Amino acid sequence: MEILAFEPLAIIILAVIGIFTGVIAGCFGIGGGAIVVPMMVLLGNDIKIAIGISIMQMIFSSFYGTYINYKQSYLDFKDGFYVGIGGFFGAAFSGVILDRVSSDIISAVFILFLLYNLFKLFKINAYGEEAKIHNPLKSKFFLVGCGILVGIFAISLGIGGGMILTPLLAYYLGYSSKKIIPIALFFIIFSSLSGFISLSMHGYVDYKQGFIVGIASLIGVRIGIWILNIMDAKRHKYLLVILYIAVLSVMFQEVFDNFKYLFDNS
Repeated sequence: MEILAFEPLAIIILAVIGIFTGVIAGCFGIGGGAIVVPMMVLLGNDIKIAIGISIMQMIFSSFYGTYINYKQSYLDFKDGFYVGIGGFFGAAFSGVILDRVSSDIISAVFILFLLYNLFKLFKINAYGEEAKIHNPLKSKFFLVGCGILVGIFAISLGIGGGMILTPLLAYYLGYSSKKIIPIALFFIIFSSLSGFISLSMHGYVDYKQGFIVGIASLIGVRIGIWILNIMDAKRHKYLLVILYIAVLSVMFQEVFDNFKYLFDNS
């Protein structure tokens, strides 16, 4: 990297990103990739390396966040286990996808994914609603299927999958947004571990940057979970919408800069 040569300032920048990402992860049940990936790209990393850093950070934040949620009795282990097992198997394909898909296509898919989920968020009742799936066995298959699908695509985009899980579980199982957060964070343990192994084998992980961001995220996770527990569900939903819009702005700026560069050099 040109910008970060691991001087004290570089470490501080990475640590600040990690703390902020941890707050977002703990409060919104996401891996933090929606923050880490665009930030790492802005700091000069290729998006595939940025994804690897993001996934490594998720291991730290998801394990610690799940531990806190468990100790405070906020986590439904049963539902989290089914969706987590699916995520573990789905995420195993992430390295192969990054090998075969260009960075530009990954960036485009990332933006489309954010736009889709932003649209879904506007339609979801923050306090929960009637479930569309009532049969317990079908619910289990749905959770495993969600895990597989989210694991395949989320880890390949450098995100934990919480942003995708939230509208799915809210719409089909009727969960409130705040109930989904601990489940989503628990799911990310499975998907991030599997994705980390896959991406490491394909050379897409910068361990030094990932370690600094990951360690710093532990501080933020505790703060984020505290914020979640004192926040009204509707306000929580509005803040999640703002988060999506902010991340989209960063990604659109990056795409615009790349397009301008290609146009100027054509």
